[in-house]
Amino acid sequence: MCGRYYIDDGETIADMRKIIEEINAKYQNASEGSVQGSIEEYAEGYVLGSVEGSAAKSKSGSAMKTGEIFPTDSAPVLILRQQAIEPVLMTWGYPKFQSSGVLINARAETAAEKPMFRSSIPKRRCIIPSTGFFEWEHNQGKTKTKFLLQSKESPMLYMAGLYAGFQDKLGKNYAAYVILTVAANASVNTIHDRMPLILDANQNDYWLHDEQYARNLLLTPCPAQLAAIPIWGH
Repeated sequence: MCGRYYIDDGETIADMRKIIEEINAKYQNASEGSVQGSIEEYAEGYVLGSVEGSAAKSKSGSAMKTGEIFPTDSAPVLILRQQAIEPVLMTWGYPKFQSSGVLINARAETAAEKPMFRSSIPKRRCIIPSTGFFEWEHNQGKTKTKFLLQSKESPMLYMAGLYAGFQDKLGKNYAAYVILTVAANASVNTIHDRMPLILDANQNDYWLHDEQYARNLLLTPCPAQLAAIPIWGH
């Protein structure tokens, strides 16, 4: 699974800095009306962000989060808009309708069968940019060590996801995303039996543009090789 992940907003990771700067520019330089008008074109009117103050904001007015990302945080997501990849803000987690809390992951193998997720596959696929995700090693049912898992080949880690529109208790529409997970490969399975569906940078375009490619990828083992870095003191 993926219960937390990490966004390093340092100057050394150019691709991540570019995404963050584009989001800040989008929400800082536009009026509320113009942002709303643009998101209706690709998110069916659901709020991907709002302009409140000097920082990028999301549905609850909370600022864009970097560093360690938790469920319900507002974080950058890449979507397809007018055939171009564009970064936007979304909230992590679909609301649970029969209980409290949110759904943060969707099993890639069964997403096309689940009512909660299947309608997102044709046109609401997304990419969650990160620099790694966290997982906890368990021994005899006890949590042992926290690890940060990162790509061995790139400072960026792109995770495949889905998004949809929802309405909060106050009647405000917003967009939220889930991270797709697959069976863990050999670089992860000594820590956990699930992992995010990780995309190579050269797969990003195909994932967003080509529905059949995406459907095939949902059923394909993830070959990404990850390094597990222990985080002591957690």
